[in-house]
Amino acid sequence: MSSADMSSSNQPRSRRWRFVLLAVAITATAAIAWRESRPTVLVGRAWPVAERVAIGDVPHQAWDELLRRYVDADGFVDYAGWKQSPEDMQKLDEYLAVLSQANEASDATTVQRLAFWINAYNAVTVRGILLEYPTTSIQNHVARVWGYNIWRDLKLIVGDRRYSLGEIEHSILRKMNEPRIHFAIVCASRGCPRLLNEAYSAERLEEQLSRNTLAFFADSTKCSVDTSKNELHLSPILEWFAADFGASTPAVLQRIAGWLPESAQAVARALGVRVNYLDYDWSLNDQATAGPPLPPF
Repeated sequence: MSSADMSSSNQPRSRRWRFVLLAVAITATAAIAWRESRPTVLVGRAWPVAERVAIGDVPHQAWDELLRRYVDADGFVDYAGWKQSPEDMQKLDEYLAVLSQANEASDATTVQRLAFWINAYNAVTVRGILLEYPTTSIQNHVARVWGYNIWRDLKLIVGDRRYSLGEIEHSILRKMNEPRIHFAIVCASRGCPRLLNEAYSAERLEEQLSRNTLAFFADSTKCSVDTSKNELHLSPILEWFAADFGASTPAVLQRIAGWLPESAQAVARALGVRVNYLDYDWSLNDQATAGPPLPPF
């Protein structure tokens, strides 16, 4: 082959590479523009380092009072009443500002950190819904590509950092190796555990987690059993976060068996049990659209 032929054959290849490089450059530029244009919504406030306090010293009384006022025993929220109260909207914002005062570098026990971040997750979620209310689902505010995504773009200032709901759940709470967080943090949906109508506290955390976990599995929309078919029907939370409960389905069932209603415990421990996962209900945990009260557990 002559040098002219070789040069000619290389031209299409050279053009292809230029096209590839141009496409990569355009994609990178678009990604940067997307990141910079995302509509971040901040809650809380920045505090000088000298005014920050240890996580265990952050008070949750204001959040406790708001929960008792606006959340019923089944975890449904009076969003309409809350939003119509300027005083209580301000009180929620002031509580979020108090959370921002936490010094993450301070010494704190695991239970203090768990109580702090569970309260933070739930308070930020409620604030995010109140920003959008009236709405029918948190999923109405989850842009897939462009625009506001409540899981990603609603952020709480804590110390020198900003934490999204996704970061609080996956980067902080799940790493504490306490699977019962999944029955305590609430994404404003009926498929979630109930929102406890009191603040979590380090002093009562074990009792509160146990109580809400039992209530979760006592709810037939989260757990039911068909003894004739040796089947358990469970919330998809147990499928999505199975790794937090055990390395296999039998290990997960063994882990949760003690939390299940009596009728389901034997099935969970039986050989050959079949597990089906229920549909998740993303409709808002709103008192205005709530059904009849759940039976006591």
